[in-house]
Amino acid sequence: MTNTLFDALFAPHVGNSATFLHCDDGATLTYDAFLKRAAQLAHTLTDAGVHPGDRILVQAPKLSDTIALYAASVQAGAVYLPLNTAYTQAELDYFIQDADPRLIVCDSKDEATVKALAQPRGTAVLTLGGSDGSLSRTADGKPTSFTPVDRAPDDLAALLYTSGTTGRSKGAMLSHKNLLSNAVSLTELWEITCNDRLVHALPIFHTHGLFVAMNTSLLAGAEVRLCAAFDIDVILNEVPRSTLLMGVPTFYTRLLADARFTKDCVQNMRLFVSGSAPLLAETHRDFEDRTGHRILERYGMTETNMITSNPLNGARLAGTVGYPLAGTEVKITNPDTGATQPFGEIGMIEVRGDNVFQGYWNMPEKTAEELRATGFFLTGDLGIQSEDGRVSIVGRSKDLIISGGYNIYPKEIEDVLNDMPDVNESAVFGIPNPDFGESVIAAIVPEQGATLSIEAMKDRVQTQLARFKHPREYLLLETLPRNTMGKVQKNVLRDTYGS
Repeated sequence: MTNTLFDALFAPHVGNSATFLHCDDGATLTYDAFLKRAAQLAHTLTDAGVHPGDRILVQAPKLSDTIALYAASVQAGAVYLPLNTAYTQAELDYFIQDADPRLIVCDSKDEATVKALAQPRGTAVLTLGGSDGSLSRTADGKPTSFTPVDRAPDDLAALLYTSGTTGRSKGAMLSHKNLLSNAVSLTELWEITCNDRLVHALPIFHTHGLFVAMNTSLLAGAEVRLCAAFDIDVILNEVPRSTLLMGVPTFYTRLLADARFTKDCVQNMRLFVSGSAPLLAETHRDFEDRTGHRILERYGMTETNMITSNPLNGARLAGTVGYPLAGTEVKITNPDTGATQPFGEIGMIEVRGDNVFQGYWNMPEKTAEELRATGFFLTGDLGIQSEDGRVSIVGRSKDLIISGGYNIYPKEIEDVLNDMPDVNESAVFGIPNPDFGESVIAAIVPEQGATLSIEAMKDRVQTQLARFKHPREYLLLETLPRNTMGKVQKNVLRDTYGS
């Protein structure tokens, strides 16, 4: 029998005595011990009534058992559905109704709330965390071997819900092949090996933290320092003894803000990776000046895993997300006609390959809208591609501003503003205007302690951009609204300042 993902990521580590996980409490777990724990959890899942193809909804803390639960889900042939631990009761109720899970695994502290939501559907609930987690406690007495359930490449392995900033969240169906193909491409491109040690401070309910960071580490047999969250003291302690850090832009700006983060601190480091949100060119420059390392930026999304990456060996250009991964096709098309755009012209980014998802759960119409019969997926991102294939992101199509019949790309304005002294970051968005359709608004966050002149910003924009691109209003804010992965939520800005 074969189980595509388990056979590639987990089975090769049977008997492997190398350290896999090193946790906050100092506990370590070898690869072999991890597999034995996953087997115990797989038995617990099947005893709870989980069958192949059933969904396991997981809203649990970041623990070694949570990682092992992912492996157990794959081994049992189930569909792993991780959820943001910040989701509210109302949001959780939607996911339970939509995904119809066989089992819910939650934080021990949330047991009463989750059971109240699960009870009407008769859904089983087990808990993780604390000293009384019922999943862990039950697994302790189970056998340490489990025969993997037969799963083919196109069988579902995971269901990940999008953030839902433009409507209700959509469940992206990801197959064994989708996840494995991406892990193979990234491991080879970034040359991850069993000699690497990854500092893992990302959430594990998201593609970046779970499938990019964990799957590549598993495939390579690397060691993972599993941090519950990004804690600057912990990170600074771990970086000198590690070789890899995968993070979001906020990680790097926080490191740069700490005087302890020096060139000496990163002598052992091989690679810093950033994704999930755009990295400012200023951060690129400051990081290289401080450490001698140039951050590797890549691009992906829930529905596709990773799509492009800057090269490990070669120019990593600020403002670009690099080249399509091996086995992944990218083209830039006219959003209205679908025709391929000439090199250097802005258009919709479309992607095709084994990494592209199977469609949206219970949404055949939405799947048909965004997944072409040719296999190309419409990402919703606007970008340009150079003649050598390098891709740059301009913005989301939903963030495109149309004013007086002109298309305005927020990133073009943001680049001008962000390049000004004393500007930390900016976000440009459109609000309704009865005459022009939309007005351009710029939200700016000053550098700490700086005083910004709106007149100076207007003068800078006036000299560099056509008049129709000029913001009608400038907002000075302390922070920009962001989701858990660091992406600026322009929908929140539109809702807040739309009137």
